[in-house]
Formats: sequence, structure tokens, C-alpha cells
Amino acid sequence: MVSVAERAGPGTARVPALGVLGYYLVAYRRTWRAGVFSSFLLPVLTVVGFGVGVGAYVNRGVGGVPYLDWLVPGLIASAALQTAVAESTWPVHSNFKWIRTYHAQVAAPLRVGDIVAGHLAFVLFRVVTSVVAFLLVTALFGALRSPWALTVPLVVLLLGLAVAAPTFAFSAAVPSDSYLALFFRFAVIPMTLFAGVFFPVEQLPGGLRQLAYLTPLWHGVDLCRAATLGVPPQWSVAGHLLYLAAWAAAGWLLATRVFRRSLVV
Repeated sequence: MVSVAERAGPGTARVPALGVLGYYLVAYRRTWRAGVFSSFLLPVLTVVGFGVGVGAYVNRGVGGVPYLDWLVPGLIASAALQTAVAESTWPVHSNFKWIRTYHAQVAAPLRVGDIVAGHLAFVLFRVVTSVVAFLLVTALFGALRSPWALTVPLVVLLLGLAVAAPTFAFSAAVPSDSYLALFFRFAVIPMTLFAGVFFPVEQLPGGLRQLAYLTPLWHGVDLCRAATLGVPPQWSVAGHLLYLAAWAAAGWLLATRVFRRSLVV
């Protein structure tokens, strides 16, 4: 029996996950134009509204840095988080419950690991492209103060994987999409508000501060802020990277286990 990956070409036959990635890229080729305008409009509105508007009331900035320059890396990391979650919730859940794409892929035949890896690769593609658009917009506002800002796409790549992989497992395991709305309400929104995006985490009470430190977003924010401002992060770079890698590895193992339980009879 010849698999879909083998029919797609020798490269995808050797790496079947590339065939899965290709499937999502072909579908995205038909819809990308609808998102290009918002990919640039949203950063402009966010930077103007929060950075310029709110920043006008923060006379001394934050830690001697103008509020716009301090805010931008947090917004970039937050945009990466929200893109990763958006692409890992309803799309994953629908592939199980509604359109059953995963069931067709596992019958192709493809291994569960290839299905997870290929879809995750597409999610990371979406994360990086959205962040690059954000970087281009903020560069026009002069809010990038260091050439180390070029490393931000690599940071958000790891942050996106650290967020998307466990979200894949959650979206695959819940029985109804109503749980996804609860996930946004009680996990994504609080994380966005209290993980150092809009104000320093040190201003939070001790208990909430420790919770903020546990979130992957705070580690991504601190790394992005260090890169765009050209300053050392609050934690070591290695510590941040290892923590995000641990989230990504644990999420990958959990997602693969949940997918296999649902797809392999």
C-alpha cells in the first residue's frame, strides 16, 4: 500500500511529517490573503494604543526605558502565544470531532508522531510569520533598540512549541469545544495580563508573582525583552531556554500519547 507521503515525493516519503506540513500549507495558500492585512494592522493598533497612548501617561518609562520600547517585546511574545493557542485549539479539536482529518491521515497510513509533528510545524510557521510582521511594524516605530532583536523569531519558535504542544494534548482530550473557551478565559487571558507583558511582574503580590514565573509566557517575554533592549534577562538565558524546552518536551509526549489513544484502535 502506497502512503500519501510516498505519493507526494521522495523527500516527504523519507520524512512523512513534511507531507502533513505540506497539507496544511496547501490549505493555507488559499486563505493567507485574508490574514495578511490583520497581521500588520493589529500590531499597528496595539503599538499605537498601548505604546503611544498609554505610554504618554508613563512619564519615566519602566526602568529608565521608554514605555513603548519596554512594551513591544512583551506584545511580541504575547502575539506568539495567542497565535500558537489559536492554531492549537479549535483546529485540533475539529480534526478529531468534526472533519476528522486526523483519522484520514492515520489511515493514509501515517504514524501518530508524523501527524503531530507535521501539524505542530505548521503552527510554528504561523507563529513565526505573525511575529516577523510584528517586528517589522515595531521597527518602523523605532522600538527595537538592539540588533539582538534578530534572535526574537528563534525565541518565539521555542515559546510557540512550549505552548502549542501541551495545548494540542488538551484540545485532543476534551469532549467538547466549550472547554476551549474556558481555556482561553482561565489560562490564556490571565497569562497575557499578568506574565510581564504590560507591567513588571515584580509589582504583583508574592503568590501571583511566583505563578507568573511558572508560565512559559513570562520566560518568552523576558528573553524577547532582553533581545530587543540589548540588556541581560532577569534569569539566565540557558535557564529560560531549558524551561521552555521542558514545556515543549512534556507537551510533545503528552500530545503524542493522547493522539495515539484516540487514533490507534
